[in-house]
Amino acid sequence: MNQETFKTTVFILKDRLFRFANRFLLDQDDAFDLVQEVLLKLWESRVELLKVSNVEAYAMRMTKNFALNRLNREGVKAKYMGQLDQDMQQEKYPALTRELILKMVDRLPEKQRLVMYLRDIEEYEIADIVTLVGIDENAVRVNLSRARNVVKANLTKVFDYEERRIRAIKG
Repeated sequence: MNQETFKTTVFILKDRLFRFANRFLLDQDDAFDLVQEVLLKLWESRVELLKVSNVEAYAMRMTKNFALNRLNREGVKAKYMGQLDQDMQQEKYPALTRELILKMVDRLPEKQRLVMYLRDIEEYEIADIVTLVGIDENAVRVNLSRARNVVKANLTKVFDYEERRIRAIKG
């Protein structure tokens, strides 16, 4: 599929995709970003689009799936935040925590580091990671689980240490 064909078959759907995404996300900026992601993914897979009988339905389904994935991630994040202590929710230095996590990820064994980086930082799907790394799906899931457990354990140690220091200061 060339650029002109893509414009006339896929790109003309952008407004419809935006309205559809906005119904899920209820935020115009998020919907706009999501549609950009969908259009980029469609452009990257333009060769496979020639095999699709109904491009509009395919694009709409992709938009729906992207929106539901984003909502699911936000729901998991909100659920996790609800389980944290109020003090941790109002963290004053989130950039430092992110930096700490990235340093912990850098110290992981190579496969775990690569899988965790692709999944949790770059937000690739498991199937994409399987293709990129060249290991089977179960190995990706195992490495991801192990990496997350190591980072979680290390973060818990750091936060426990900080909490003890704060208690000691308060008296």
